Amino acid sequence: MKTKSFFLVGIFTVCLGSTVTKAQDVYLTIPENNIFNRTEFTSVPTRVMTNTNRTNWDYGFLGFGAIAPTFTSTSGPTFTQSSSSLSTLPNSVLLWQLESMGGQLPSVGLSGSLPGFQVFSASAVKWFEPPTTAFGGGFNRGNINFTFKIPAAQFTANTFRAGNYSMDITQNYNDFTPRNFKTILVIPSSIRWITNSLTKYVEISSLNDYRSTSTKVWDLGNTEIAHTVDFSFWAKAAATSVQFMSSKGVSGTRTIASIKLGSNGSALTTKALSGTFQNFSAANISVGAGNRNSFTPELYVSADDFKNNFFEAGTYTFELNLNARSTDNSINSLQNTAVQLKVLPRSEITIPSSGRNVNFNFNTAAQYTNGQSQMIPNQIILSNNESFELYVKSDENYFKKGGVQTNINSNILQIGVEGSSIDAPLSKTPQKILFNGTPVLDQQLDVRYTIPPAGAQSLVGKENTTYSINVYYSFTAI
Repeated sequence: MKTKSFFLVGIFTVCLGSTVTKAQDVYLTIPENNIFNRTEFTSVPTRVMTNTNRTNWDYGFLGFGAIAPTFTSTSGPTFTQSSSSLSTLPNSVLLWQLESMGGQLPSVGLSGSLPGFQVFSASAVKWFEPPTTAFGGGFNRGNINFTFKIPAAQFTANTFRAGNYSMDITQNYNDFTPRNFKTILVIPSSIRWITNSLTKYVEISSLNDYRSTSTKVWDLGNTEIAHTVDFSFWAKAAATSVQFMSSKGVSGTRTIASIKLGSNGSALTTKALSGTFQNFSAANISVGAGNRNSFTPELYVSADDFKNNFFEAGTYTFELNLNARSTDNSINSLQNTAVQLKVLPRSEITIPSSGRNVNFNFNTAAQYTNGQSQMIPNQIILSNNESFELYVKSDENYFKKGGVQTNINSNILQIGVEGSSIDAPLSKTPQKILFNGTPVLDQQLDVRYTIPPAGAQSLVGKENTTYSINVYYSFTAI
């Protein structure tokens, strides 16, 4: 019998040791939605301890003087990240309250009470106020569950970096297991775009934009990225070319490298776009309080590239592929932005004041016999962002004398431009003098005015006075 008794005691001792040393840590996984949207987190009822034996509280002599159950932090007033002791969260982050014992709340008769939501502390914190005497009632056996909360304001005020944050807790009731446990806040690794413009539309409606010597800058709107890990900002163009559709429906391309990406602050470095992802971050973007980071990406085109590549009327389109990528390359978050630059058809004909009058003087017989011709240098300055033809016409079919129509026909005057063999007789009907003109900005044209011999000879016998006619130049898009 002694041998048998000793054997049973030995088994009992081993089993008891296993129960005492078994840990039951409390893991609370905080959803990224609560972190990024800064909304209150409330857990489901969570088992913290188990009671398999008791149904009443500890009391002093003769059942008076209740001993309240407590929690005490043995690791200090902060939750500390397991991978870095420098990353902490204050105890005020997490609130807790008893939810049930064995499926229901303990009795609060005869002055018992349930405290409100509290925080862990290095001092003992009561999680229930038992009745003043044992006659007030007890509790059920079973799981001891708590509800945990993180208020919305805590997500704004603190930095929730991905990882596990733990605090060591001890409790004072021997029959509740475990006596010691860790409360662990699990913060997932995540990156999410909160705000970003999915489209960017730019309209160019003035030729003066092309006369400026300043770099063109277009912001892509505020970009806000929520994250629990450090990240860098990568970007590329979806294609190596900008797609172009002219105002006449003719397609083409422009080099994407003429467009650069940067930011209006120090967040991004400025680099030319390409079809390959590049890291545009000036430095890794760290997790900060509130778990959000915002900046404004911008597009840049030099004055020369803007004039050379984006002058022709039409629509220029390309797509940006943006990627917020964790510094360890374990996760990333993609976002695309479609960019459209629309250049409206615009044209100008300018005649400097010095070239507004063209005078023919007939003073000699040779001038009547041979006619006259004049080349007015740089008389017309042309700007047109479409393919065009240049026309000339008069306001009347006859010259005037002192505002009165004469019988001198306008067609004695012929007009052409340098580089063209066409000299068009002047009439009220527009005459083409420049064919197949390509888009130009501030092109200077020398204009040729001719009164041929036949026209000059028709002036013989006319009254010696001044005859005038107005000349108009116009475009026709082709």
